[in-house]
Amino acid sequence: MLELGLGLVRADLLLLDEALQLPVGDLACLLEPLVDKPLKQELAALYRAESRHYHNLAHIEAMLALAGDYRALLGDPHAVEAAIWFHDAIYDSKAKDNEARSAALAEKRLAGRTDAGRLRRIGAMILATATHQLPQFDDDATTRDASLFLDMDLSILGAEPDAFDAYEHAVRREYDWVEEPMWRAGRGAVLKDFLARTRIFHTEEFRQRFEPQARLNMARSLEALQRPS
Repeated sequence: MLELGLGLVRADLLLLDEALQLPVGDLACLLEPLVDKPLKQELAALYRAESRHYHNLAHIEAMLALAGDYRALLGDPHAVEAAIWFHDAIYDSKAKDNEARSAALAEKRLAGRTDAGRLRRIGAMILATATHQLPQFDDDATTRDASLFLDMDLSILGAEPDAFDAYEHAVRREYDWVEEPMWRAGRGAVLKDFLARTRIFHTEEFRQRFEPQARLNMARSLEALQRPS
């Protein structure tokens, strides 16, 4: 606990050191949360839609909890928090542009709360959830933040089997309009893609914590999908 506490202090000091190099107006923007209470309430209403069974408020809360666990490793925790809140804000299982529309919403609703460069970084993180491939950034701190953010989003893959099964059932309900043969083929392709990757998670912390179980979960799910119905 002491080590974690010291890590949080170091993260805050690094953020403060960066902030002290900014003009006074930008300093306030960096230190204050980007997503205030009214905006959280607005976004929470989207995540409570009846059509959402996995991509809902519980998913956001789980990611925020992980962001808290790993806050000491984040260069810009408020930007990561904003990306978490907005990354599934627009979710329609029949659409193919959810990530782009969610990123556009973030840019619109966060305009005036921070600078354009920071908005672009948040948008890039949101867009990356379409493939969970790491975007290219100019600095190591943002790359690290994006890596942790994407790993948080995929952490459910490495959950205990019962939790993973509940996640898969919830996602299937979101795609209940897809006929079973099409679902098996599409979901199977997604699982094969992840299992073929050398590393599912971008960071060593998440690989150690989640990767072994994630591979077991997905292999078991793929085997079930490939059985004759």
